[in-house]
Amino acid sequence: MKTLRVRIVGGSVGGLFVAALLRQEGHDVRLYERSSGGLAGRGAGLVGQRDLFALLRAVGCEHVAHVGVVAHERIFLDRTGEIRHRQATPQLQISWDHLYATMRGKVPDDAYVLGRTVLGVEQDAASASLRFDDGSREEADLVIGADGLGSIVRCAVAGRHAANDYAGYVAWRGLVPERDLPAEAAILLERFAFYDMPQSHTLGYLVTGPAAETAVGERRYNWVWYRRVAAAELPALLTDPKGRHHPYSLAPGQVSKTLAARLRQDAADQLPPPFAAAIAAEPRPFVQAIFDYEVPAMTRGRVALLGDAAFVVRPHTAMGVAKAAGDAMALARHLSAHREVETALQAYNEERHPAGAAIAAYGRRLGAMLE
Repeated sequence: MKTLRVRIVGGSVGGLFVAALLRQEGHDVRLYERSSGGLAGRGAGLVGQRDLFALLRAVGCEHVAHVGVVAHERIFLDRTGEIRHRQATPQLQISWDHLYATMRGKVPDDAYVLGRTVLGVEQDAASASLRFDDGSREEADLVIGADGLGSIVRCAVAGRHAANDYAGYVAWRGLVPERDLPAEAAILLERFAFYDMPQSHTLGYLVTGPAAETAVGERRYNWVWYRRVAAAELPALLTDPKGRHHPYSLAPGQVSKTLAARLRQDAADQLPPPFAAAIAAEPRPFVQAIFDYEVPAMTRGRVALLGDAAFVVRPHTAMGVAKAAGDAMALARHLSAHREVETALQAYNEERHPAGAAIAAYGRRLGAMLE
């Protein structure tokens, strides 16, 4: 295929994956990220999957797959904090921050534009165009939406009725420096720990430090507590102390002191002491609502969707990053194999839509215990 002018909306790892691959093919690629400060430091750990490893090999970054923390076994706690079951299943948690920083290094600064908000995408038979919040426009041969859960590009593919469906529960999260964990939480270290009770699920594991540190004492403990929240209560939960409503999540520092204190008290009342201690050690817990979404088709004309912009899958699958990697590789491969953009995108949709639907269904099955 001839050299294409490709514009990508969304600057997280999914957008960086496809940007790196298409730049290697010689295409003119520019990526727009609406945040002004970038996304460094926003991740924790992720489970390596086959598609992620394949993508890292394709861009010459296999070393990223070896930077992480090993959980040597899985343990399941009872209410008292004793181990009721254990499985010898070692698992490496790869550093999201290191992955992001490495992939960010694959895209030069002049091709990674921060602080540009895309309001819409339009297209005709010959081109597609981005419309920005400052009133400007930019044309492209291909627009890729890698803008996640709140995708703007999605509307250009699926139409206006492209809202996410709330799954009925949220994930409270914390990322605690290992050195700040109290002694009561020591049983959680070096392990993947779980606790289940009706309509609730808690888990945690060690991840690297913010600069990919793996030494004991320099790592962080990542905990997640899934809890039911009625749809009617969600708007109040996702309102920050300044009264601003957020549609999907509250970041660290946006949860009110009252809600954070209530979370710690609930943990003390309901969870095993090690998990309660880990939650109490997090001064700035954050929360994300869990949603589902499946796009009817991943492409339309000269616009393609990738990652969570196409299929929002529940975090229980631990496959979100791998799914984005699979999408990116398939899209790059079909663009290389076909002369016409539209033909390549049709082939991409035929390959990746069933894969996304299968992962989404798997996530719903895993989340059924919380519903």
